[in-house]
Amino acid sequence: MTVTELGERRAVEGAAPVGLRRGRSLPHILLGSVLVLVCALTFAVTALRVDPKAAVLALTGAVPAGHVLTEADLTTVRVAADAAVATVPESDRRSVVGRSVRLPLAARSLLSAEILGPAAWPPAGQSVVAVPVKIGRSPTGVVPGVQVLVVVVPSVSNTTGQAAGPVLQARAAVVAVEAPDTTGTTVVSLLMGSADAVRVVGAVGDVALVVAG
Repeated sequence: MTVTELGERRAVEGAAPVGLRRGRSLPHILLGSVLVLVCALTFAVTALRVDPKAAVLALTGAVPAGHVLTEADLTTVRVAADAAVATVPESDRRSVVGRSVRLPLAARSLLSAEILGPAAWPPAGQSVVAVPVKIGRSPTGVVPGVQVLVVVVPSVSNTTGQAAGPVLQARAAVVAVEAPDTTGTTVVSLLMGSADAVRVVGAVGDVALVVAG
């Protein structure tokens, strides 16, 4: 046997174990890949099922101050509220039914412990007044909770043709809106500073509401 043949034979013999080792490790590699894939899928499914939003209580409709809550007043919503936002978890539904609200609340308002209790309305230093608003003197969308500018335009004197007094303005929040009467006049209840409330009630003229930004 020549030196060249001997070298080729040793090369073949030396390469065989390596090939065998590769053949034996292939099933392990495949098994490891399958396990990694299964773990990834399991993590993805679990992540999708975990909902970061909390189930809390909200109102189905608007309620006045002092209203005693019933099951029909409550609904469950899921929110991802900041820790600083006070809410009542859905699990406390039974303890909320039968309690009253301190303030008038709009529909879909989130409940909190601070707004549950004896009526404390209106707040100190503020008053609620009712004003008649003629048709065309209020924009659409005026509902409880909307901030408005109340403008009282004095009547024009028939003799002088001049306004009976200055235009009065006051900022307020809409508390309630009644259905229009046969003339189209709507009675709107407004929350405003007590001093402004006295001026608005004492003013003579037509009331107009401007929705404030």
